Amino acid sequence: MLNPESLVSFLVACTIIAVAPGPSNAFLMAQTFTHGRAAGMKSALGFAVGGIIHTLFAVVGLSAILKASETAFNSVLYLGAAYLAFLGLKTLKVTFNQPLSCEEKPHVSTKKSGNVFFQAMMTEVLNPKVALFFIAFIPQFVDPSLSSATVQLAIFGLLYPILAFPIDCLYIYGGDKIAGYFRRHPSAPLWIDRASGLIFIALAINLIL
Repeated sequence: MLNPESLVSFLVACTIIAVAPGPSNAFLMAQTFTHGRAAGMKSALGFAVGGIIHTLFAVVGLSAILKASETAFNSVLYLGAAYLAFLGLKTLKVTFNQPLSCEEKPHVSTKKSGNVFFQAMMTEVLNPKVALFFIAFIPQFVDPSLSSATVQLAIFGLLYPILAFPIDCLYIYGGDKIAGYFRRHPSAPLWIDRASGLIFIALAINLIL
C-alpha cells in the first residue's frame, strides 16, 4: 500500500521535525511547568488529535483551499494567534489578581489547568502552518503507481501525530523534572504562571510573523 523507501524517508523527516523545538513544544513545556506532567500529557494528546483533524481536512481538500485563498489563510492565522494571545492574557491576569504568599507551601500552580486538551487541540487546528505542512510536505511521499493517492495521504497524515506523540512525551518528562526544581521555591508557582502567559503571547506573535 505504501512505498517502503518513501515510508522510511517520511519517518526520518517527521522525526527531525518533531524533535526540533517549535510552538507545540513550547506549549507543552508551558503547560508542564504550570500544571505538571498530567497537563503536559493532555496537551500532547490534544496536538495528536489536532494532527488527525488536519489529516481529515487535507483529504477533503480544505488545506488546498487555505493554500489557494489568501483571505482564508489570513483568517485562520489571525484566529489562531488571537486564541494563543487569549490564553496568555488569561494566565497573566490570574497571576496578578491572586499574588502568592511567601508562606504558602510550594506546589504546582494553584490555578486550575482547565481543559488543556481542548486548548492544545484548538491551537493545532487553528494553525494554518500545520495545514500547509500537511498539503505541501506529506504529498511528496505519495507514490502514484500504488493505491489511491487519497488513501496514502490519509495514512501518512495519521502516522505523523502517532510518531510525534512519544517525542512530545520526552519533552514533557524533561519539563516536569525542571519544574520540580522551581517548585521547591515558595514563589515558583506565581512566576511559572507568568512565564507561561508570556510564552503563549510570544507564540501568538510568532504565528503572525
